[in-house]
Amino acid sequence: MLTLIRTNGKAVLRRPSLPPKFLRHLRTSVAPEKKQQTGLYGFSLLKSPRGFQRFVDEAIERSDELVAFISGMPSAPEIIKAMDEISDTVCSVVDSAELCRHTHPDREFLEEANKASMRINEYLHVRIVLCPNQCLRHFLNTNENLYNAVIKAERESHLLSEEAKRAAYYLRIDFERGGIHLAAEKLDRVNQLNINIALLCREYNIVCLARFNANIAADPGHVDIYPASRIPKQLRHLMKPISHAKTSGSKDVTQEKGFRIVTEPSTLSSVLQWASDAEVRKLAYIQGNSVPHANLGVLDKLIAARHEIAQIMGYKTYAEFSIHPNMASKPEVVMSFLLEMSNMIRPKADEEFKKIRDFKGKSGGGESGDLEPWDEAYFTGLMKSSAYSLNSSVIASYFPLQQCIEGLKILAESLFGATFHAVPVAPGESWHPDVLKMSVYHPEEGEIGILYLDLHSRRGKYPGCAHFAIKGGRRLSETEYQLPVVALVCNFPGSPGSSTVKLNHWELETLFHEFGHALHSLLSRSDYQHFSGTRVVLDLAETPSNLFEYFAWDYRVLKTFARHYSTGETIPEKLVESMQGAKKMFAATELQRQIFYALIDQELFGEQLSSPLDTISVVAELKKQHTSWRHVEGTHWHTRFNHLLNYGAGYYSYLYARCFASTIWQNICEKDPMSLATGTALREKFLQHGGAKDPAELLKGLAGEGILKNRDGGIVPDITSLCEEMKLA
Repeated sequence: MLTLIRTNGKAVLRRPSLPPKFLRHLRTSVAPEKKQQTGLYGFSLLKSPRGFQRFVDEAIERSDELVAFISGMPSAPEIIKAMDEISDTVCSVVDSAELCRHTHPDREFLEEANKASMRINEYLHVRIVLCPNQCLRHFLNTNENLYNAVIKAERESHLLSEEAKRAAYYLRIDFERGGIHLAAEKLDRVNQLNINIALLCREYNIVCLARFNANIAADPGHVDIYPASRIPKQLRHLMKPISHAKTSGSKDVTQEKGFRIVTEPSTLSSVLQWASDAEVRKLAYIQGNSVPHANLGVLDKLIAARHEIAQIMGYKTYAEFSIHPNMASKPEVVMSFLLEMSNMIRPKADEEFKKIRDFKGKSGGGESGDLEPWDEAYFTGLMKSSAYSLNSSVIASYFPLQQCIEGLKILAESLFGATFHAVPVAPGESWHPDVLKMSVYHPEEGEIGILYLDLHSRRGKYPGCAHFAIKGGRRLSETEYQLPVVALVCNFPGSPGSSTVKLNHWELETLFHEFGHALHSLLSRSDYQHFSGTRVVLDLAETPSNLFEYFAWDYRVLKTFARHYSTGETIPEKLVESMQGAKKMFAATELQRQIFYALIDQELFGEQLSSPLDTISVVAELKKQHTSWRHVEGTHWHTRFNHLLNYGAGYYSYLYARCFASTIWQNICEKDPMSLATGTALREKFLQHGGAKDPAELLKGLAGEGILKNRDGGIVPDITSLCEEMKLA
């Protein structure tokens, strides 16, 4: 697929022969004119749900104009600039529709955004226009005129800046990964497979609802528990009260009260952590990890489609196809890294397993030899509380959400000199009253971006936490820069402004993680939106977000904003030290789990010895080989693991990021994590470049040669810093 679709923004190419008429529909709300009506995210076309139709129409119209212009073979700089505008134009639809589909409470907006997403995807892969005498096929991602123009630009590289040369190179590579070299029949098949994959991964689709994420929502599973007393009081608000007829010994019929546990992921997690009744945990674990069964078939189809694409493109496996453009370069490099990590962590993970098993035995939870997967969260929680006298409600009392937002502002100003100011939202711009809008200002540069915050849970909203790009940064001229616009979406409980909204520390860590992504986008200053912010190779993308998690654990950072919601007392340093100690107690077990996830991802999209692959057996065998825990027969946890959709042989990138972030933290940030000198190094040597420079050179320029290693033609992180951090060295 041509990477030009991965970015977003507005059309801005300014040539007398190519008027920027698309601009009038893409007014940013960076400097709103009074309070006049606008549309979603400042796009004037999106004042109503049906505006998405016109949004797509104009994006296609403008892109076709640009295609015609590029086909005339202008100069190399003009080709690259126009190609970047196509990307900018198309992705203004792609990214706006994606954010809308995940967050908008109006079903009509959701449906129109979904249609827009599919229409633009079809335009990219296969647009069929019936003409009187022929069927005209136009594949934007496999357009030979565009491909030839990019080759021309590469040949004229002496006319290009270094970033433009990089853009030309990657545009050519992306065309070739899209199959431009294939015969027509094979190219048609690749395009159809890409459409099929998009449908399989679609969370909601008007053609077919039975897709991976839709199945998770439609079939979360449930367990009925009687009597009600088996459910702890602190969990009951998550469950539905039920009752059934019960016959006593005297044959009298009474109504026995109970609770229905809907085993969707967040509720299941709470039950496994807090339910003292082992049988309740077991029932919930087995049910929650055995649904949705339909996703076994969806996953089979996804694996088969991706494998077929890879083989048509000349690769042995989809993992090989997927990893090739990244730093790792090939699956063998990834697997050697994962196996090295697995072997490194196994002794300590086994030691932690034994401690949990022994604790369960001593606490009367069963014989020492019967530690089960549904025991982990419950007993590790007890062990942490016992060792450090931690109380989650006490910890949360120091993290009111509003104070946490202030903490993000303080950190950004200390590191980068950037300030965040709440600004009014124009009528029609916001998708929900809870949404906050912030302008990001730098004293020397002026306004540098816009951040939307949508932090509270609500029905129908995307259930996790994520960073969404709305508009990528790009240079318009020597004096003008298109500012990046992003949204940070979370699902914290409570209402905006309420003093009762407090975060657990893991929620704070998640907020800082996503803020790291947002800063990557907001502080980026690439010439082309193709390289803006997080638009980097996959195995670099999670590095800033993982790095910012460290700030959420450092007392020097926490004391600047973490204050008790009622007394105003600053969080005690001893409490933070206890939190840090509890975090380290089972760090090997958690890292082992992430290695296991990455291995699943590699294996499922690796060599296909059978068709369809028995994914349950693959997961069970990997768990046996690479974790200390047993697989429970009949369960298929991976049918809820939507990273298999989003990454496809790329989940290892989280572990790359963990290693890179550990080295950066130790070498650059740990000594003085809130200094302007630290922030200047992070921005000038890393964040501001986005994907415009070689990722390995960026990392080495920031943290030194030792941050990575060359291995078998690819790059792996050096694990020394992480080993030191986890006391494995």
